[in-house]
Amino acid sequence: MADAGLMQTQAGDPGAFRTFDLSRVPSPCFVVDEVALERNLRILRMVADASGAQVLAALKAFSMFAAAPLVSRYLDGVCASGLYEAKLGREEYGGEVATFCAGYKEKEFDEILALSDKIIFNSPAQKDRFLPRILESARNISVGLRINPEHSEGEVAKYDPAAPCSRLGFPVSQLEPEMLGGVDGLHMHTLCEQGFEPLDRTWSAIAPRIAPMLAQIKWFNFGGGHHITRADYDRDGLCAFLRRLKRDTGLQFYLEPGEAVALDAGILVGEVLDTALNDVNIAIVDISATCHMPDVIEAPYRPAMLNEAARGPTYRLGGPSCLAGDVIGDYMFSKPLEVGQRFAFLDQAHYSMVKTNTFNGVPLPSIALWNSKTDNLKIVKSFVYEDFKERLS
Repeated sequence: MADAGLMQTQAGDPGAFRTFDLSRVPSPCFVVDEVALERNLRILRMVADASGAQVLAALKAFSMFAAAPLVSRYLDGVCASGLYEAKLGREEYGGEVATFCAGYKEKEFDEILALSDKIIFNSPAQKDRFLPRILESARNISVGLRINPEHSEGEVAKYDPAAPCSRLGFPVSQLEPEMLGGVDGLHMHTLCEQGFEPLDRTWSAIAPRIAPMLAQIKWFNFGGGHHITRADYDRDGLCAFLRRLKRDTGLQFYLEPGEAVALDAGILVGEVLDTALNDVNIAIVDISATCHMPDVIEAPYRPAMLNEAARGPTYRLGGPSCLAGDVIGDYMFSKPLEVGQRFAFLDQAHYSMVKTNTFNGVPLPSIALWNSKTDNLKIVKSFVYEDFKERLS
């Protein structure tokens, strides 16, 4: 989500949510359609089967573990970004747990070692520091090294891991064969909400540099950022590309989709709290950009609204926090807004849910799982004052 063009609307497919009764859930509330989620998972499974690649769900984007049984039915495991995600992956999801962290803590490493099937390091120096502990372990841990292709395809520099001076991944121009001692595989992650073509170009850019070293490793991980479940994604091209690489190199390849797992599978329901006029129509709502959809401010971007009107009064929607910049965007409605009126933003299952916070004491949204075929609805999580208090001192 974060790589959307500055202030562009983030498109979303309303799917079955067009007819969902927003009053059925508390407000605010994330609602995930398990039918849409399963649709994405089936596509990812088909790509895995057709390409020979292993597909891992990126918990950093979507870690709603109420959906873990469904995710585990289709994918080969999860990728984690540190101790807590590795623990969640091992406790709730089946299959492999692959852990990458830009910097591992000494006191956490033994636990990460016990939880992970793969441990990927951000630099050769870090790998060399921890490798003895891996070799001493009774577990058969596969060791990876993240590389920086030094080839940018990202649209926004702060979300581009290959941007100049990036802290993520070892520069491929500095990689030497002797640095791969004890390394089983290479990892890269440079894409964000992108199609197949940027991946193809990135591989073409680094292949001559790493080709002499491929005989030293067993696997290659292309990370995440692949919008595989988007309707216009060239899945045939991706599968052919992966089959060709596997044939030519003999390596096992991995993909780590995050957003693609939950793309267009969830909404965030909100409610109007007040309206006012200050040069423009203003509506205060119980959804906060800074607390519930921080990418709206960080990217920034304008989330698409469910059933937004084509004509009518325009309102600037802002959250309940005291942050002056807690503004979601300007939206058109068919008639003047009323206090208590419900609305929803599209495509909020990924990233928004995992990034929520309680700044200013703003309550966290509830989380619901809906089946658009059976119409079964379950509130799987509601948050209370203690959730705010207990994270403080």
